Amino acid sequence: MGRHGWNSAARRWRLTALLGVGVTALALVLTLLHTLPGDTGSVAGTTRDGGKAHGTPSVPAKTGPEVGWGFTHTQFSADEGSAAATKRVERRLAERPPPQIQHIMGWGADNPEPVKGRYDFEAMDRRIDFVRATGGTPVVTLCCAPDWMKGGTPGSDRTDWSQEALETAPDRAHYKDYAALAATVARRYPDVRHFIVWNEFKGFWNDSEARWDYEGYTELYNLVYKALKKVDKDIEVGGPYLVMDSLDPRQREDASASLKGSWGAMDQRVLDAFDYWNENRTGADFVVVDGASYTKDDDLLPDEFTATEKFTAVSRWVRERTGDLPLWWAEYYVEPADGEDVRDGWSEARRVAVHATGLIAMARGGATSAFYWNPETENGAGCAGCLWTPTDRASGGRPLPMLGLLTRFGAEFPPGTAYEGVSVAGGGRGDVRVLADDGVVLVVNTVGRGVRVEVDGRRVVLGAYGVTWLSR
Repeated sequence: MGRHGWNSAARRWRLTALLGVGVTALALVLTLLHTLPGDTGSVAGTTRDGGKAHGTPSVPAKTGPEVGWGFTHTQFSADEGSAAATKRVERRLAERPPPQIQHIMGWGADNPEPVKGRYDFEAMDRRIDFVRATGGTPVVTLCCAPDWMKGGTPGSDRTDWSQEALETAPDRAHYKDYAALAATVARRYPDVRHFIVWNEFKGFWNDSEARWDYEGYTELYNLVYKALKKVDKDIEVGGPYLVMDSLDPRQREDASASLKGSWGAMDQRVLDAFDYWNENRTGADFVVVDGASYTKDDDLLPDEFTATEKFTAVSRWVRERTGDLPLWWAEYYVEPADGEDVRDGWSEARRVAVHATGLIAMARGGATSAFYWNPETENGAGCAGCLWTPTDRASGGRPLPMLGLLTRFGAEFPPGTAYEGVSVAGGGRGDVRVLADDGVVLVVNTVGRGVRVEVDGRRVVLGAYGVTWLSR
C-alpha cells in the first residue's frame, strides 16, 4: 500500500581506514577471506549457526492463537538509543505487556541470510531481546526475502534496500529456501510461538490478469506452514495478511456488490484472493488481514469516525468464512497520510479518539488481536502518533497518549472478553461510542466539542475528542 514505508535500517559494512603501507594488500586479503568460492558477495558479519537458539528464551506461555492488542516495531524503536530512555520504555511496557510484532527483514531488521546458509540475526536478536525484557508476547512476521531468493546478488554488502527490491516476493524456485529460512528463525527463537506469513501480498501481483497472484502466495504459505509445524507442532501460523482495500461507493469496476457500506465498497479482487487462500491453505491457527478505514483514494466516508465501521463489516465477513479461527488485524489505519507517508494533520486527542473508535469497531466485528503500526522516529522533539518520545537522548522514551490507549485497551479487553451492552442517554448520546464488559466501559467522544451524556446510569462530561474509562 506504500503507506508505512520499508525502513530497512540497513547496516553498511566498511573496512576501517588504515594508515601506513599495505592498506591495499590488507583489504584484498580481507575480501578474499570473507568471500565464498564461486560467489560474488561478502559473508562478513555472518555465521553458519543461524538456527542456534539465541540468548535465554523464556518458557513459551500457553497463549494459544489469540494474543490480544499490541503494536509493531518499525525502523526505529526502543531497542537502541540512550540507556536511560530505552529502559524507561521497557519498564512502561512491562506494566501491561502488549504483544509485539517484528519482521525478519526490513523495519529494523537486517538481511537475515545474505548468502545461502550464512546468517545475520544481530539486529533481529536485539529486537527479540527487547520484547523478552518487556514481558510481551513476541510475534514474527516472515517478510521480507533475501536478495538471492528474488534474482538479486548475494552478499552482506550487496543487499538492495530500495523499497521496490524489498517488496519483491521470492522466486517460485526459492519458495522452499524461504520455508527453510522460516524454520531457521523458529529454531533460533523457540519462545516465539506466533508467525505471520509474509506482509500484504508484497510482490504477489499478476500483471497479465490484473489481480493478486493468490496461487503463488498460497503455495509459499503452505510450504512455510509445513516447515514451521515440523520445527514444533505447537507453533501458531497465520495468513494471508491481505490489504482489505475499499473503493469509492460510486465506483463500479472491481467493486464488491455485497460487502459495502457508507464507508465504500470492498475491492472484489481482494475478496477473491482471500477466498482462494482460505479454500486452499494447508492449515491456519489464526487469520490475518490489514487495512484502512478510508478508501484506496484516501477518502474518509462519510467521516473519520463512521468510516471505522468498515472494520466491523470486514471482520464479520472474514469470520463468516473462517469459522472459529481467531481474527488478527496486523495493521490498521484511520488517518490518511500525505505524499511522504506522514500522518500529523490531526491533534493527538483527535487521533487517539479515532483509533479508540477503530479498536471498538474491530472488537465488535469479532477481532481478538490488532497491532498498531508505531511511526516511531529516531530523534526530534515531536512524534505524531508515536507510542513514546524518541530514545536518542536520556530524557526520551516517555509514554505518549497512544501508548496509554493501546495498553489499557489490551489489559481491559483481552482475548475471551465477553462484551456487554451498556445504556447511553442524553443529548450527546449520538456523539459517543462505547465498549463494555462486566468490569469497565470505554467511552469516546467523536466530536470536536464537549458533550454531556449518561453512560451506564452515570453522568459523564467529555471534552473535545475525549476518551475515558468507567469502572462498573
